[in-house]
Amino acid sequence: MVWFDFVLCILALIPASAGVYVAVLSIAGIAGGPLKRPRRSSPLTIAVVVPAHNEALNIQTTVRSLLGVDYPDLSRQVWVLADNCSDDTAFRARDAGAHVIERTNTERRGKGHALSDTFPTLLQDPSIGCVVVVDADTTVSPNLLWQISDHLQAGAQVVQARYGVANPDSSWRTRLLHIALSAFHDVRSLGRERLGLSCGLRGNGMGFSRGALESVPHRSMAIVEDAEYGIRLAMADIRVTYMHDAVVLGDMPADAKSSGVQRNRWEGGRIALRRMYLGPLLRDAATRRSRVSADMALDLLVPPLGQLVVRLTALTLGIGWLGFIIDHRFISAEVAAAGLVGIGIHVIEGWRRSGTGLRGLADLACAPAYIAWKLVGIRGGSRPPKEWVRTPRAGETNLKP
Repeated sequence: MVWFDFVLCILALIPASAGVYVAVLSIAGIAGGPLKRPRRSSPLTIAVVVPAHNEALNIQTTVRSLLGVDYPDLSRQVWVLADNCSDDTAFRARDAGAHVIERTNTERRGKGHALSDTFPTLLQDPSIGCVVVVDADTTVSPNLLWQISDHLQAGAQVVQARYGVANPDSSWRTRLLHIALSAFHDVRSLGRERLGLSCGLRGNGMGFSRGALESVPHRSMAIVEDAEYGIRLAMADIRVTYMHDAVVLGDMPADAKSSGVQRNRWEGGRIALRRMYLGPLLRDAATRRSRVSADMALDLLVPPLGQLVVRLTALTLGIGWLGFIIDHRFISAEVAAAGLVGIGIHVIEGWRRSGTGLRGLADLACAPAYIAWKLVGIRGGSRPPKEWVRTPRAGETNLKP
């Protein structure tokens, strides 16, 4: 039985290691007090870019949120990048007080192409010291721009704000996503910051110094262009600093169909990134002894937590049942269970920090259904999308992506 248990241990060790890895980041995020705040300095001139494709429903709320932040008017520019729009996004953005760049290029569609074309244009203005990207369905905390300016002048080159859900009570799906993002940002990103790693880029609430954009031009065209650019920055020895005190809140889809579009893009995009960058990240980690690149490589190897839970639960129960039948203790069952405990630490701390209380805890009981929906209902997630697909917003009907 020893050899058989050894084989099972090997099978269990791979997913269990991912669970333990998540737990290590979570414990680093749980431990310690608040992050040290940088000293207030003179304001950088910041250009805020809002990529928008058919966002007439939300764009004015986002622009007004950005124009209402606590930051000197002369040091802030709000630019809406109306990319291949077929609605009146550009008109509504101008009406709300934003500068507008209208872009029409049906061959180079999507956020990555749009940002890559726009950044060099904005940097032609020598007064601009920082470019910030905020999604078009987002409201921001009043301190966002001051936090970005202060962090960059304290030595950071690229920063990422805490990303949360603006509509957590729209459905049980949005509450679960709120708990998941709380676990990701309030726990794992915080842990990475305390360990001196890169928290990565999340597409919303990102701030780039002029120097970073000039030394590593934004040429990231993947479906998840933010994560790709974060990887390219890491390989150039530029880590993304996490700003826990600044928040961007995005409107998340509440229904199954729209959620499926979003999850397909996120998870399929990560598969494509793994194929493109896992090898280069591992080589970079080995040659430069870069902890940041090593962590990003490990992060690419970690599957979605729902898949991990299914695998580890099946291994724990299956091996445990076999041991009960033949009256033998299998160490491999304990290895798998250790991975489940690690994920449990991560999820419970995310729930605690989400502030959803008993209602959120009850929603976690829906997690098996949510995981089943992801595994069965989003089959496209196993196949990376060929191009960027816009997630439908709440209240929209008959809009093309």
